[in-house]
Amino acid sequence: MKRALNIFLISFMLVAGSAVQYGCSTSEQTTQNVDTDGDGLTDVREKSLGTDPENADTDGDGLTDGEEVNEYNTDPLVADSDEDGLSDGEEVNSYNTDPNNADSDGDGLSDGEEVNEYRTDPNATDSDGDGLSDYDEIHEHNTDPNNADTDGDGFTDAQELELGTDPNNPKDPPYLREDDLGVVNFDFDRSNIDQAAARILRDNVKAIMSAGKFHIRIVGYTDHVGGDQYNLRLSQRRAEEVARFYIKNGVAESRLTIRGLGKAPVPCMDQDPGQGCRKNRRVESIPQSPFDVKPAN
Repeated sequence: MKRALNIFLISFMLVAGSAVQYGCSTSEQTTQNVDTDGDGLTDVREKSLGTDPENADTDGDGLTDGEEVNEYNTDPLVADSDEDGLSDGEEVNSYNTDPNNADSDGDGLSDGEEVNEYRTDPNATDSDGDGLSDYDEIHEHNTDPNNADTDGDGFTDAQELELGTDPNNPKDPPYLREDDLGVVNFDFDRSNIDQAAARILRDNVKAIMSAGKFHIRIVGYTDHVGGDQYNLRLSQRRAEEVARFYIKNGVAESRLTIRGLGKAPVPCMDQDPGQGCRKNRRVESIPQSPFDVKPAN
């Protein structure tokens, strides 16, 4: 009996010595590894950080304390580490923005402003791709950062600024497209302006006068009846008649270029016997743009 007691005491001392040798008991080791809320941080670590060991997401931002400390290097005690108006969880899980950078794309607007106020892309400096940053559109030019052509005139906002025109005014710059000016037709072997042609030309005058920077190329044609030289002269007379009409109604002669090109390049199919085709007997007014860029539509 005495021998058994001695063996027990010796064994106990050996175990105790081992515990002392390694600096902790088995129960202490277990305590240090406890992670009560399962957030990836031990309770001991949480106490040192000031987070709640019984709440996996102490600041309620949508990221666990462990994710914030071990993965994203954000503050587990602050829901919005970079103070940009978006929670760390929103930045990581919804918008793919940097929760430690208030302006992820560096355009001068905070991520929160882009998402909550302007509905722009917090990961793109130029959300609408018009060549202007979102910040410049909002704070410098008062244009729409989500619409490349704020005023809908066919020129992008950046193009208008390059031209020196107003990106918020759909009538600036005044622009003429070819289909803005009507084509006039003539009777067989005639160059006079009839009533139908006069109505079209009056509308043309209004459009031309509204776009004062444009020059107009006036081009005359004939049908395919008769000789080439005669038709060349006839097409010139028709173009000159249209030019006279424009000048009489206020268009500066210096804005006009006149050219007769003779027979129309493509004869139409519905020709009148012996009198050619009225569609070929025409004068076109073609706007000549002063701008280096063209509208997108």
